[in-house]
Amino acid sequence: MKLGLPEGADSTHRIIKLAILAVGGQGGGVLTNWITELAQRADWHVQSTSVAGVAQRTGATIYYVEMLPKDPDRPEAQPVFALSPAPGDVDIVIAAELAEAGRAILRGFVTPERTALIASSHRTLAVSEKIVPGDGRADGQTVLQKAGEASRRFIHFDMEAIAQEAGTVISASLLGALAGSGELPFERTAFEETIRAGGRGAQASLAAFARAFQRASGAQEEAGPAERTAGARALAAGPARLLQEWKALTLRVAALPSPVQEMAEAGLRKVVDFLDHRYAAEYLDKLEEIAAADRQDKAFAFTLEAAKYLANAMVYDDIIRVADLKTRSARAERVRRDVHLGGDQTLLTTEYFHPRMQEVVGLLPARLGAGIEARPKLMTRLNRFVDRGRRIRTDGIIGFSMLWVIGGLRRFRRSLLRHRVETEHRERWLDLALRKMAEDYDLGVEVLKCRRLIKGYSDTHARGHSKFDRVLGCLPMLAGRSDAADWIRRLREAALADADGVALDGAVRTVQSFAQDGKQSMG
Repeated sequence: MKLGLPEGADSTHRIIKLAILAVGGQGGGVLTNWITELAQRADWHVQSTSVAGVAQRTGATIYYVEMLPKDPDRPEAQPVFALSPAPGDVDIVIAAELAEAGRAILRGFVTPERTALIASSHRTLAVSEKIVPGDGRADGQTVLQKAGEASRRFIHFDMEAIAQEAGTVISASLLGALAGSGELPFERTAFEETIRAGGRGAQASLAAFARAFQRASGAQEEAGPAERTAGARALAAGPARLLQEWKALTLRVAALPSPVQEMAEAGLRKVVDFLDHRYAAEYLDKLEEIAAADRQDKAFAFTLEAAKYLANAMVYDDIIRVADLKTRSARAERVRRDVHLGGDQTLLTTEYFHPRMQEVVGLLPARLGAGIEARPKLMTRLNRFVDRGRRIRTDGIIGFSMLWVIGGLRRFRRSLLRHRVETEHRERWLDLALRKMAEDYDLGVEVLKCRRLIKGYSDTHARGHSKFDRVLGCLPMLAGRSDAADWIRRLREAALADADGVALDGAVRTVQSFAQDGKQSMG
């Protein structure tokens, strides 16, 4: 046992206290049962409890286990165990996700002189992180640093990825990490026998257990960033003609400046997936044009941002894309995995749509759609029949076929109104960014980054466009200022700070105030 206990300590101090923090669906209860059964098989005294919580993370629960080896001199003795963990009095903390490790530290369960902390390094975002229009994710690096400082020993790696690769849930890899850590005085075979006793799904659980055991025991080092990136790249497969076209495109990416290549390849994959190779060639045509006008002394920062945001602009969200994504087999597999669908269970899926008349006319041929859109009264009358929520069952052939047919319209995208509108808007944005780059390089880069304000479809897309226009509408007021780039950055961050635009209103008023002061001073 690696608990740092003094020799000759009484039986109370030989109690092993273990807390598990998990979110709903991560198998915290299964892990607790495995550990409890493990101790029982070793003929130990053991008790487990759980305290369910209501949180923004589908219910965060604390499971608590206390175990004690039986005293040979008092085989009938029945120790009294605690019902919940106490701050500063926990030997092992297992966190099924990184934020749960942070929560354990904040609650005082992790102490540097006593606690071994075992945590998966992946993140399950809270609702408060998801609702932020921009990047609302908490800083995982801060949690990792604090966890290392707060614990006696810190074992962490992506145990969720290991579980998914094995086709099981994270509880199996968490148990493997616990076994590999050596913090419990039980042999590896005892852990494996406990999993086998569970019956169904044991083979997948054992596979995840073995990989996590190797990582935690130091038998397998974590892959470096380059190896992870290479492993994440899916090999292209398909007809020979398309593979040849794809090869030609990747050769063009390789000819771009080296700081741009990785982002350009990601953008290329995204654009090809959205439409076709010809559309991807348009992406590279524009990127090559931008790179030719860029500056090497700036490390091609403008082209790097263009590689990202141009791809995002070309891959806009319309009803066709939404329908296409919802009917892909990969998406169905992910949903089955997320809900942990059993072999004898059936998944019933209901998709929710709320299109407006603007989305409908966007699906029409450009001239016809533009003609209808130019008649406000007709749009209003038609919108009464369209602008309502719809629930479509995609586990049946009728609902699935409807979405599949809509998704198949992607081949006609170039002739549709929405594509023409998006293309014209994209060209105006790029021309503006290039002009500003010629005047002020940093300002040009910030104008490119403003594209992140536009996302989603329907009302979300309209709100994003409105914020985009308001931010870039401040450019004339910032003309000639040395801090113009910084102000565009501040305006963009304000626009991303909240969905209602309150922060953006304040930032715009600030720009208007000093712009007005400047005019008065000149007068």
